[in-house]
Amino acid sequence: MTSLSQHTREQLKKVSTATIATCLFKKGLKYQFIQGVKPLKKGRRTMVGEAFTLRYIPAREDLNPIEVFKDPKHPQRVAVEECPEGSVMVIDSRKDARAASAGSILITRLMKRGAAGIVTDGGFRDSAEIAALDFPSYHNKPSAPTNLTLHQAIAINEPIGCGDVAIFPGDIIVGDDDGVMVIPAHLAKEVADECLEMTVFEEFVVYKVNEGHPIIGLYPLTDGQIKKEFEAWKAKR
Repeated sequence: MTSLSQHTREQLKKVSTATIATCLFKKGLKYQFIQGVKPLKKGRRTMVGEAFTLRYIPAREDLNPIEVFKDPKHPQRVAVEECPEGSVMVIDSRKDARAASAGSILITRLMKRGAAGIVTDGGFRDSAEIAALDFPSYHNKPSAPTNLTLHQAIAINEPIGCGDVAIFPGDIIVGDDDGVMVIPAHLAKEVADECLEMTVFEEFVVYKVNEGHPIIGLYPLTDGQIKKEFEAWKAKR
């Protein structure tokens, strides 16, 4: 697993998922935005961390009664206790929110253990309580039934699919008000560096647009004179 440096982590906190999406598209990666998930509460700090995964399969009634939660080796409970500090737990719930992927008690435990956030392509129960936590949480929609009625936790920290995106343990997860992007681990530093440059340029573009400048030649930057203006503007920052 590639380790995410603190420097790269802090860089990624300063860029948007939209900028990351464009950066990855330039590298040929078009499908890194997790589909159908949204933050339970907007306006939070940007979520950044390595993926720690949990995979569900369809529940089978003879193997998934409520008593399985008493098993100290139950994968959902074990995953909560093993998710490393600074990581984002990502749950493959097969895009099915008819039963909850987790609830406020387990997510509070993740928060107290120092995780960076949680994402599921299913739903959470106790959604109002989770939204009130100081903890980035992303799901499809609220769901009251326990996961056992629909999902069976089967694998911890293996490759999964979440919202139509392939996610490998250690991939970098970035979430903001728009949603969640997945950065392949080996590209994290490169993407962070490029996205910071893109962010600076976009600030310049907004500055010029607010001055009344037309988009043509500015965005994308194809006008040589505007490029000189940008370099001069950047040098003054």
